[in-house]
Amino acid sequence: MNSNSHQDEIGAPSVEDIRAGLVGQAVALRPLLRGQAARGESDRVLPVEVVDALADAGVFRLLTPRRYGGHETDLRTLTEVSEALGEGDGSTAWVGMIIAVTNWLACLFPDKAQEEVFGADPDARVTGVAAPTGVGDRVPEGWRVNGRWSYNSGAPYATWAAVGALLKDENGAVVDQALVLVHASQLTVEDTWHTAGMRATASNTLIAEDVFVPEHRVLSVPAAAEGVYPRESRDETLYDSTFGPMLLLCLVGPLLGLGAAAMHVAVEQAAAKPLSFTVHPRQADSVGVQMQVAEAALKLETARLHTYRAVDEVDRAAASGSPLDYAARARIRARAGFAAQHVLDAISTLLNVHGASSFADAGLLQRIWRDANVAARHAGLVPAVGLEVYGKSLLGISEQVSLMV
Repeated sequence: MNSNSHQDEIGAPSVEDIRAGLVGQAVALRPLLRGQAARGESDRVLPVEVVDALADAGVFRLLTPRRYGGHETDLRTLTEVSEALGEGDGSTAWVGMIIAVTNWLACLFPDKAQEEVFGADPDARVTGVAAPTGVGDRVPEGWRVNGRWSYNSGAPYATWAAVGALLKDENGAVVDQALVLVHASQLTVEDTWHTAGMRATASNTLIAEDVFVPEHRVLSVPAAAEGVYPRESRDETLYDSTFGPMLLLCLVGPLLGLGAAAMHVAVEQAAAKPLSFTVHPRQADSVGVQMQVAEAALKLETARLHTYRAVDEVDRAAASGSPLDYAARARIRARAGFAAQHVLDAISTLLNVHGASSFADAGLLQRIWRDANVAARHAGLVPAVGLEVYGKSLLGISEQVSLMV
């Protein structure tokens, strides 16, 4: 899908119109998300009403093929939708984003696997954990997989999972690092997600015991990192998107939404809340407050500028059929972590502005702060790793730090 086109075919809505409609539906969900956020946090899982609303708004189908009834949009649309949802609730935005992008990931597998997932159920919800904390032992026509995978966001509502495993040959030697597709019914979920933030994501641990995975449900991560996907070639440019940048940049959308929500609360309250122990009847009258709000706003804008510039780069490369080279991928890896840190810095400044009441249980800011700080610690957003990857690339050092670039 060409993100610069205004009309895909005669009479068809433009990419921009489709995106605007989907973002509009996400915005319309905010009152529901805000109203259910405390319940989701208390129960440590998104309420069914919220998950159903995400499905009805097309969030889970954002990146699934049109041939299976999906929207087949692009990374820009996913990011804008998850940002809009994040202004309502961080956990909801995160689960929606994870399922949407892991559905995309499932479409990189051979067509036989895609048919098993989406042909049987166009509303399939794939979640996953890329870390190779499982092992696949070679057996006839596939692999016998065992493992434990932590932090599987949206686990209670998943129908399939894509999980990381080290594949071993008949002699026990590791021959590949892969993602394997497993039906949710073959996995056990252990309740391990007891955290300070993002509680409603229910990012629990998946367990596999002697699960058979056929060859067509295996995706080599080193090959995928270099743009080699085993899917059949067809005119679906979304699935030419570059592997690492696609799976990293998507993580920033919910954080951008959380930053915007924090700004809204702080600005709204500053118009009425006094600045204690000063002559100012309103925080908004203080030059110090004005400067801090401006600084936070610029940090959030910086995060958005870095994020969307990188997002558009990924979409343009997919539309042109030219994979991003390593230097571009390294820069994007650094941008993702850099943007996440700017959101955290902005939220911290806004809490300073709002004062001690930011941490009241009944207040929204404390949940935003907790959710953002947990989300930004995702392994794909660790700023030091991104900076190391990018710095090595700039200096011509060929040492590979991560496959997720």
